[in-house]
Amino acid sequence: AGPQDLECLFEVFLDLVKNQQRQVSAKDLLIQKLSYSIKSPLLPERPKKVLIIGSGGLSIGQAGEFDYSGSQAIKALREENIQTVLINPNIATVQTSKGLADKVYFLPLVPEYVEQVIRSERPGGVLLTFGGQTGLNCGVELEKAGIFEKYNLKILGTPIQAIIDTEDRKIFSERIAAIGEKVAPSMAAHSVEEALEAAEQLGYPVMARAAFSLGGLGSGFANNKDELKTLAVQALAHSSQ
Repeated sequence: AGPQDLECLFEVFLDLVKNQQRQVSAKDLLIQKLSYSIKSPLLPERPKKVLIIGSGGLSIGQAGEFDYSGSQAIKALREENIQTVLINPNIATVQTSKGLADKVYFLPLVPEYVEQVIRSERPGGVLLTFGGQTGLNCGVELEKAGIFEKYNLKILGTPIQAIIDTEDRKIFSERIAAIGEKVAPSMAAHSVEEALEAAEQLGYPVMARAAFSLGGLGSGFANNKDELKTLAVQALAHSSQ
Protein backbone atom coordinates (compact mmCIF):
# COMPACT_ATOMS: atom_id res chain seq x y z
CA ALA A 1 0.00 0.00 0.00
CA GLY A 2 1.05 3.60 -0.48
CA PRO A 3 1.51 6.12 -3.30
CA GLN A 4 2.29 4.57 -6.67
CA ASP A 5 3.03 7.66 -8.77
CA LEU A 6 6.75 7.55 -7.87
CA GLU A 7 7.35 3.81 -8.20
CA CYS A 8 9.70 4.71 -11.04
CA LEU A 9 12.19 6.02 -8.46
CA PHE A 10 12.44 2.54 -6.96
CA GLU A 11 13.05 1.18 -10.47
CA VAL A 12 15.96 3.63 -10.79
CA PHE A 13 17.33 2.33 -7.48
CA LEU A 14 17.12 -1.27 -8.76
CA ASP A 15 18.93 -0.28 -11.96
CA LEU A 16 21.71 1.29 -9.89
CA VAL A 17 22.08 -1.89 -7.82
CA LYS A 18 22.16 -4.11 -10.91
CA ASN A 19 24.63 -1.89 -12.77
CA GLN A 20 26.89 -0.84 -9.90
CA GLN A 21 29.89 -2.37 -11.64
CA ARG A 22 29.36 -0.11 -14.65
CA GLN A 23 29.43 3.07 -12.53
CA VAL A 24 26.12 4.37 -13.86
CA SER A 25 25.22 7.90 -12.72
CA ALA A 26 22.11 8.10 -10.53
CA LYS A 27 21.51 11.64 -11.76
CA ASP A 28 21.55 10.56 -15.41
CA LEU A 29 19.14 7.69 -14.71
CA LEU A 30 16.73 10.01 -12.87
CA ILE A 31 16.79 12.59 -15.66
CA GLN A 32 16.20 9.88 -18.25
CA LYS A 33 13.32 8.37 -16.25
CA LEU A 34 11.57 11.64 -15.42
CA SER A 35 12.07 13.39 -18.75
CA TYR A 36 9.06 13.97 -20.97
CA SER A 37 9.32 15.05 -24.57
CA ILE A 38 6.38 16.80 -26.22
CA LYS A 39 5.92 15.48 -29.75
CA SER A 40 3.67 18.34 -30.83
CA PRO A 41 3.19 21.79 -29.26
CA LEU A 42 0.26 21.98 -26.85
CA LEU A 43 -0.58 25.47 -28.07
CA PRO A 44 -0.01 25.88 -31.81
CA GLU A 45 -0.56 29.62 -31.44
CA ARG A 46 0.48 31.58 -28.35
CA PRO A 47 -2.40 33.77 -27.07
CA LYS A 48 -1.68 37.48 -26.75
CA LYS A 49 -4.48 38.07 -24.26
CA VAL A 50 -5.89 35.69 -21.62
CA LEU A 51 -9.11 35.97 -19.62
CA ILE A 52 -8.96 34.76 -16.01
CA ILE A 53 -12.12 33.82 -14.11
CA GLY A 54 -11.45 35.14 -10.60
CA SER A 55 -12.28 33.84 -7.15
CA GLY A 56 -15.63 35.64 -6.89
CA GLY A 57 -17.52 36.79 -3.82
CA LEU A 58 -15.76 35.12 -0.90
CA SER A 59 -15.93 36.03 2.76
CA ILE A 60 -12.77 37.32 4.43
CA GLY A 61 -10.65 34.31 5.37
CA GLN A 62 -12.62 31.89 3.17
CA ALA A 63 -10.91 29.92 0.38
CA GLY A 64 -7.91 32.24 0.21
CA GLU A 65 -6.05 29.68 -1.91
CA PHE A 66 -8.13 30.64 -4.95
CA ASP A 67 -7.18 34.29 -4.57
CA TYR A 68 -3.53 33.25 -4.20
CA SER A 69 -3.54 30.88 -7.19
CA GLY A 70 -5.25 33.47 -9.38
CA SER A 71 -2.66 36.07 -8.39
CA GLN A 72 0.17 33.70 -9.27
CA ALA A 73 -1.45 32.92 -12.63
CA ILE A 74 -1.58 36.63 -13.45
CA LYS A 75 2.09 37.07 -12.49
CA ALA A 76 3.12 34.05 -14.59
CA LEU A 77 1.26 35.36 -17.65
CA ARG A 78 2.78 38.81 -17.27
CA GLU A 79 6.26 37.27 -17.15
CA GLU A 80 5.46 35.74 -20.54
CA ASN A 81 4.32 39.15 -21.83
CA ILE A 82 0.72 37.96 -22.17
CA GLN A 83 -1.96 40.56 -21.47
CA THR A 84 -4.29 39.59 -18.61
CA VAL A 85 -7.98 40.38 -18.22
CA LEU A 86 -9.54 39.48 -14.86
CA ILE A 87 -13.23 39.15 -13.94
CA ASN A 88 -13.80 39.29 -10.20
CA PRO A 89 -16.53 41.19 -8.32
CA ASN A 90 -14.67 40.94 -5.02
CA ILE A 91 -12.59 44.05 -4.33
CA ALA A 92 -11.16 42.52 -1.12
CA THR A 93 -8.74 40.22 -2.94
CA VAL A 94 -5.07 40.35 -3.86
CA GLN A 95 -5.70 39.53 -7.52
CA THR A 96 -7.82 42.67 -7.98
CA SER A 97 -5.08 44.89 -6.56
CA LYS A 98 -3.94 47.81 -8.68
CA GLY A 99 -1.04 46.99 -10.98
CA LEU A 100 -1.50 43.21 -11.00
CA ALA A 101 -3.82 42.39 -13.91
CA ASP A 102 -3.76 44.60 -17.01
CA LYS A 103 -7.51 45.05 -16.83
CA VAL A 104 -10.03 44.15 -14.12
CA TYR A 105 -13.81 43.86 -14.49
CA PHE A 106 -15.71 44.03 -11.21
CA LEU A 107 -18.65 42.03 -12.53
CA PRO A 108 -20.62 39.03 -11.22
CA LEU A 109 -19.23 35.66 -12.28
CA VAL A 110 -22.27 34.61 -14.29
CA PRO A 111 -22.28 33.58 -17.98
CA GLU A 112 -24.13 36.70 -19.17
CA TYR A 113 -21.54 39.14 -17.82
CA VAL A 114 -18.57 36.96 -18.75
CA GLU A 115 -19.82 36.75 -22.34
CA GLN A 116 -20.03 40.54 -22.48
CA VAL A 117 -16.37 40.79 -21.41
CA ILE A 118 -15.36 38.14 -23.97
CA ARG A 119 -17.23 40.02 -26.70
CA SER A 120 -15.55 43.28 -25.72
CA GLU A 121 -11.99 42.07 -25.05
CA ARG A 122 -11.71 39.18 -27.54
CA PRO A 123 -9.08 37.20 -25.57
CA GLY A 124 -7.24 34.32 -27.19
CA GLY A 125 -7.52 32.00 -24.19
CA VAL A 126 -9.29 31.57 -20.86
CA LEU A 127 -8.28 30.08 -17.50
CA LEU A 128 -11.15 28.50 -15.56
CA THR A 129 -9.37 26.70 -12.73
CA PHE A 130 -8.17 29.69 -10.68
CA GLY A 131 -11.53 30.81 -9.32
CA GLY A 132 -12.61 27.86 -7.22
CA GLN A 133 -16.07 26.35 -7.50
CA THR A 134 -17.61 29.61 -8.73
CA GLY A 135 -15.22 29.80 -11.67
CA LEU A 136 -15.64 26.12 -12.52
CA ASN A 137 -19.43 26.31 -12.52
CA CYS A 138 -19.35 29.44 -14.67
CA GLY A 139 -16.94 27.83 -17.13
CA VAL A 140 -19.08 24.71 -17.49
CA GLU A 141 -22.19 26.83 -18.15
CA LEU A 142 -20.32 28.87 -20.78
CA GLU A 143 -19.14 25.68 -22.49
CA LYS A 144 -22.65 24.19 -22.55
CA ALA A 145 -24.00 27.45 -23.98
CA GLY A 146 -21.40 27.32 -26.77
CA ILE A 147 -19.82 30.66 -25.83
CA PHE A 148 -16.20 29.47 -26.08
CA GLU A 149 -16.79 27.97 -29.51
CA LYS A 150 -18.72 31.04 -30.65
CA TYR A 151 -15.79 33.37 -29.94
CA ASN A 152 -13.08 30.81 -30.84
CA LEU A 153 -11.74 30.91 -27.28
CA LYS A 154 -9.16 28.30 -26.25
CA ILE A 155 -9.47 26.81 -22.77
CA LEU A 156 -6.01 26.78 -21.22
CA GLY A 157 -4.87 24.37 -18.52
CA THR A 158 -7.35 21.70 -17.43
CA PRO A 159 -9.62 20.64 -20.34
CA ILE A 160 -13.29 21.51 -19.90
CA GLN A 161 -14.34 17.86 -20.23
CA ALA A 162 -12.04 16.91 -17.35
CA ILE A 163 -13.70 19.61 -15.22
CA ILE A 164 -17.16 18.29 -16.08
CA ASP A 165 -16.13 14.69 -15.38
CA THR A 166 -14.70 15.51 -11.95
CA GLU A 167 -17.54 17.81 -10.88
CA ASP A 168 -20.26 15.25 -11.65
CA ARG A 169 -19.95 12.63 -8.89
CA LYS A 170 -21.47 9.82 -10.96
CA ILE A 171 -19.22 10.40 -13.98
CA PHE A 172 -16.17 10.80 -11.73
CA SER A 173 -16.92 7.48 -10.02
CA GLU A 174 -17.24 5.77 -13.41
CA ARG A 175 -13.94 7.26 -14.65
CA ILE A 176 -12.13 6.12 -11.49
CA ALA A 177 -13.55 2.61 -11.83
CA ALA A 178 -12.52 2.51 -15.51
CA ILE A 179 -8.83 2.93 -14.65
CA GLY A 180 -9.01 0.41 -11.82
CA GLU A 181 -8.21 2.86 -9.02
CA LYS A 182 -9.15 1.55 -5.57
CA VAL A 183 -11.44 4.06 -3.86
CA ALA A 184 -14.38 3.90 -1.47
CA PRO A 185 -17.61 2.77 -3.20
CA SER A 186 -19.99 5.60 -4.02
CA MET A 187 -23.35 6.31 -5.64
CA ALA A 188 -24.95 9.48 -7.00
CA ALA A 189 -28.37 10.63 -5.82
CA HIS A 190 -30.70 13.38 -7.04
CA SER A 191 -33.33 13.19 -4.31
CA VAL A 192 -33.63 12.34 -0.62
CA GLU A 193 -35.21 8.98 -1.49
CA GLU A 194 -32.35 8.08 -3.83
CA ALA A 195 -29.83 9.06 -1.14
CA LEU A 196 -31.50 6.80 1.43
CA GLU A 197 -31.62 3.89 -1.04
CA ALA A 198 -27.95 4.38 -1.91
CA ALA A 199 -26.98 4.40 1.77
CA GLU A 200 -28.81 1.10 2.32
CA GLN A 201 -26.75 -0.47 -0.46
CA LEU A 202 -23.44 1.08 0.64
CA GLY A 203 -23.95 0.62 4.37
CA TYR A 204 -23.67 3.13 7.21
CA PRO A 205 -21.81 5.29 8.12
CA VAL A 206 -21.74 7.24 4.86
CA MET A 207 -20.29 10.54 3.73
CA ALA A 208 -22.50 12.83 1.64
CA ARG A 209 -20.87 15.30 -0.75
CA ALA A 210 -22.91 17.81 -2.72
CA ALA A 211 -21.72 18.24 -6.30
CA PHE A 212 -21.09 21.67 -7.86
CA SER A 213 -21.40 23.36 -4.45
CA LEU A 214 -19.25 26.20 -3.13
CA GLY A 215 -17.08 25.29 -0.16
CA GLY A 216 -18.66 21.86 0.26
CA LEU A 217 -22.03 23.27 1.36
CA GLY A 218 -24.41 20.55 2.49
CA SER A 219 -21.70 17.91 2.90
CA GLY A 220 -21.04 15.79 5.97
CA PHE A 221 -21.20 12.36 7.66
CA ALA A 222 -24.28 10.34 8.56
CA ASN A 223 -24.38 7.35 10.91
CA ASN A 224 -28.02 6.46 10.38
CA LYS A 225 -31.10 7.09 8.25
CA ASP A 226 -32.32 10.13 10.19
CA GLU A 227 -28.96 11.90 10.02
CA LEU A 228 -28.67 11.20 6.30
CA LYS A 229 -32.17 12.50 5.63
CA THR A 230 -31.33 15.80 7.32
CA LEU A 231 -28.01 15.99 5.49
CA ALA A 232 -29.56 15.15 2.10
CA VAL A 233 -32.16 17.91 2.46
CA GLN A 234 -29.38 20.42 3.15
CA ALA A 235 -27.19 19.13 0.31
CA LEU A 236 -29.95 19.15 -2.30
CA ALA A 237 -30.82 22.72 -1.30
CA HIS A 238 -27.40 23.76 -2.65
CA SER A 239 -26.98 21.28 -5.50
CA SER A 240 -28.96 19.06 -7.86
CA GLN A 241 -26.79 16.04 -7.03
